[in-house]
Order: sequence, then structure tokens, then C-alpha cells
Amino acid sequence: MGQKRTNRTHTCGELGVNQLGQEVQLCGWVSKRRDHGGLIFIDLRDRYGLTQIVFDPALPGGGPSHELAGKLRSEFVLWCKGKVRARPEGMTNSKLATGSIEVACTDLMILSEAKTPPFPIEDDIDVAESLRLEYRYLDLRRPYLQKNLLTRHRMLQIVRQHLDQHRFVEVETPILYKSTPEGARDFIVPSRVHPGSFYALPQSPQTLKQLLMISGMDRYFQIARCFRDEDLRADRQPEFSQIDIETSFLDEEDLFPILEEMIQKLWKDILNVDIPRPFPRMAYAEAMNRFGSDKPDVRFGLELQDLSEIFKASAFQVFSNALTPNARGIRGSVRALVVHEKADQFSRKDLDDLTKTAGSYGARGLLWIKITPEGEMQSPAAKFFSAEEKAALTARLNLKPGSLVLIVADKNKVVFDALGAIRLELGHRLGVIPKPEDKKFAFLWVVNFPLLEFDDKEGRFFACHHPFTSPRPQFFEDFIQGKNLDHIEASAYDMVLNGVEVGGGSLRIYRSDVQAAMFKLLGLTPEEAKEKFGFFIEALQYGTPPHGGLAFGVDRLAALLCGVGPIRDVMAFPKTQKGTDIMAGTPSAVTPQQLQELNVMVVKPKTT
Repeated sequence: MGQKRTNRTHTCGELGVNQLGQEVQLCGWVSKRRDHGGLIFIDLRDRYGLTQIVFDPALPGGGPSHELAGKLRSEFVLWCKGKVRARPEGMTNSKLATGSIEVACTDLMILSEAKTPPFPIEDDIDVAESLRLEYRYLDLRRPYLQKNLLTRHRMLQIVRQHLDQHRFVEVETPILYKSTPEGARDFIVPSRVHPGSFYALPQSPQTLKQLLMISGMDRYFQIARCFRDEDLRADRQPEFSQIDIETSFLDEEDLFPILEEMIQKLWKDILNVDIPRPFPRMAYAEAMNRFGSDKPDVRFGLELQDLSEIFKASAFQVFSNALTPNARGIRGSVRALVVHEKADQFSRKDLDDLTKTAGSYGARGLLWIKITPEGEMQSPAAKFFSAEEKAALTARLNLKPGSLVLIVADKNKVVFDALGAIRLELGHRLGVIPKPEDKKFAFLWVVNFPLLEFDDKEGRFFACHHPFTSPRPQFFEDFIQGKNLDHIEASAYDMVLNGVEVGGGSLRIYRSDVQAAMFKLLGLTPEEAKEKFGFFIEALQYGTPPHGGLAFGVDRLAALLCGVGPIRDVMAFPKTQKGTDIMAGTPSAVTPQQLQELNVMVVKPKTT
């Protein structure tokens, strides 16, 4: 006699009143088991849902199945056969799609037994993330994570369909490639065939997608795997995915509508939320001046206020130092955040904590001012303000009893970074930031970024994005001549949603003279540029079209669509913040034989 087939006729999420009386076969995992004396109930689970199975010894042929059901435990894998019947009156479950029916089992097979899981396979469990990651294959059985992965899958299908409709061609690019400086540290892979030489895992397909434009491919996209050996946090992983897009003969005015339409489709098809188009645009300078961030959450106020003019002649040394031009003639600023009628909510410890936040961004302090019920300024620095400065400050900020003012005076980058972070802390504390369940989505283009950033320690300029980002056309000549470099704007743009950068890109340099000027400005000699980018420099000589593109963070987009915080919750097998995979135990040592084959020697780190 052959072995019984253990296929299924239905999933555990599709049975309902339309199948009443039908004989069905189901497969899945035991989610819960309840023994009610004569009757045994289990909830059978697969990724489609739950179905209640009842084992009744009084049913024809139900005795053996009922006896076997007594051995069932959580996470056993089953095949069962039975008839669909309506649940008894008063026993339906409106929270389940299958809650109006149950399957009366007449045949049962245990396909696989299971040890007791280290944590319950259900949502809203209170268990250490390290334990969940160690048993990620069990964690992924939870409906919460399965729903997230299914949303991610659906998102990518919509993206592929949309881009295909706009004549984009999906092209895969190499994973083993050349190490090129792109802003982060490379993961490198030793070559066995070429001793002493290494591949690098791509931080992005940047030069490759530009070469595709030079090749005449015209419109390219790829769901690209990217690798960066950098410090991790909740929204960063050493390996991640991006929707990589590049086009020829299109500028922002042509590209933005295609991308906005794609986002609009995603939010409508997945969340049934209508996103209006076109998306508003905000210049980088405005975003920094108003919100202290190049990825501002514009759903709430608490905008930065510039007090530099008020304190331009201040005797307060903290202010005067910030406003004194440096050797390059660049001034800092004095800026503030104001909270009205909430000053009594902030204790001295709260203010000390905000000061620590400011300090973590390089600020030398955070000056606070409280307006007392009598209208007086209470502050450690109030004695340094003149009567005119106090009056101007009160008028400028519309201060009144209960107001709280938080001031940072420093270089502009420090001021913006510190107050931008404090703004978000205040937003959470005051409850003015909408929650994910509110489904408030504020999309925004941030445009006209600076092309270069001067590093005081290095004494030279660096590219704010990467060395292939083009200046805006009106700045070409100044850039080539090396003039007014602090004021040159890039043809760069980011798409921002609720304070999260979901995508960033630029128009690329396609002129050889502009690319050569960029390499020179970044301190690369012609020989160094040829060594690192010789293949790309050569390609520019053979007719390069104007081109540009953008890359969306797949993980960030999926997290926003799922309404979750850390991107680990939308990734199947993420790593910890230390870059480890607890489940597989990686990174791990390799054998001496493997190292010998690669001509690699491991040097133990020095201990202090």
C-alpha cells in the first residue's frame, strides 16, 4: 500500500460559508490546542490564516483521529481531512476570516513533531529581540512578520510593473566589483586566483548604472543589493536593498512625475490612501533654516528661529564667538526652538537631558530660558542680555508666561544638527507628531543641496553626496575654475516622508572637464583618479548622454508602508546592531586551509 498523499485542497485562510458541507484537506502548524473533554479543538495555521479543527470521536471514522489529536502539541505540522461545517450558534469568531466555520476532522496525519518553542508563536510577545533573532525561522511564523514580508513583496511587484510601463529595463549588475570611494567603508573579498587582490561588495551600483547610460540603455532599474561596512542603528543594516533607477535625457521635471506616480500607486494599492501630486519642493537651505534637517518632518511646527541679528553685538561670549567669522569668512549662528505654555512640564533634569542631546551633535551647550508667570526671564544666561536684547527676543519669539526657549550658538552645522534632533524629541514629548495609525503622510522633495562640504580638520572640500554628482548648470564655470565653492549647488534631490529620507539621487556629471575638476578638487591626482576610476574616465570619452537617477531604500519604504519602526521588522534575516547573525553565528572564523588558499593572514587586534 502506497504512502498517503498529504497535499491540501485549501489554505487555512480561505474557508467560509461557501464551502459548507465540502470535504477538504488542510496542512499547517498547530497554533493552539484545547481539550474540552470529549472534544479536542486546534487552531491550524499557515501564512494565509487560521482554521479551527474539531476532533469528535462520535463522528464516523473520527475515533482514531481523536486519539491521535491527544498527542498534538504546539507547532506540530499536520495534514487533516474533514468536512466544513458551521460553528455552533454563539461560537463564531468575527476577528477571523474563517471564524464562521470549522472543519470536523475524520483523518489526521502528523507530518512533523516539534520541540516546545522558546517563545510563543504569536504577535505582541514580550521577549528579547536577541532570542527572536536566534530563532528567526520561528519568529517569522508570527503573522506580524509574515504580513510585513508579504507587503514588501507586493510593494516590489507594483514597482516593477510601474517602471516596466515607463520603459525601464531591469538589469542586474555585479556583486563582486572594484573598490571605489563612495563615502562608506567597503566590504572586501580576497581573490584566490589573483593573490593579494580583492573584490569589493558594491555600496551601490553607482558607476555601473552610469555605464549603462553610456551604453545607450536609456532607462534602467534594479532591485539592487548594497553593502556598507559602517556603524549600525535601527534604520541601517550592513546589507540592504534599494530600488535603483537611472535615466538618460531626462531632468528633474521629467523624472519626478514618474517617481511620484509610483509612490502614489504604492500608497493607494497597499494602504488605500490617496497621495496628492505633485509633491511639494523645498530647497535644502530652507529645510535647514526652518527644521534643522535635510529630511524634515513637516507634519508639525516647532520651527527654528534665527536670533543672530538680535545678538550680533552681544557681550555674551558664547554668542559673539559663534557669530565671529572664521579664517574662511564663514559665520555661525544663534538659533532657537520655542515651546509656548509648556515650560512647567520641563524639569531641570529634562533640560539637562536635552543639553546632552545637543552635546552629542557637537554643541558646547544648550541655553534655556523660561518665562515665569510674572513675565520675567529665568535663565543662567539672562544676566548677560541687555534690556534691548531681551525686548527684541520677546517680540521676535512672541514670548509670554509659560514659554520655554532653547538656544544653540555654534557653527551652522552644529546648530542645525543639535536643534533638529531636539525638535524631534520635543515633538514626541509634546505629542504633536502623528502616530503611524493616524496615516498622515507628508511627502516632500528636498532640492538644491550644496555640492561640497569643507572639512576644517582636513582643510579641504569633500563631496556632499558622491564624486559623480553634477553641479547645477549655472555653477559649472565657477566649479571648473574653483571659485565660490561654498555656494555651489548640486543637481541633487531627496524624497522625504515624515522625516525619513526614502530616496535620494542626482543628475550626474557627464562632461569630462567637470568630472576631472571634481576629482582634482577632492585631492585625487590624475594618476590616483586613473587607478580608482580609469575605466569610468575612459568611458566618458565615448559620447556620454546627460543622465541622472535616484535610489529608494526598499527597507525604509516597506517599513513606512507597514507602519513599523526598525527596518529589521521588514527583513527576513536581519543582523544585530553589531552586524552579527545570531541564528547562523556569523561572522565566524574560517579554517587555516581556507586562509592559505586565499593567501590571507589574520592579524589579531592589539589589546590595550
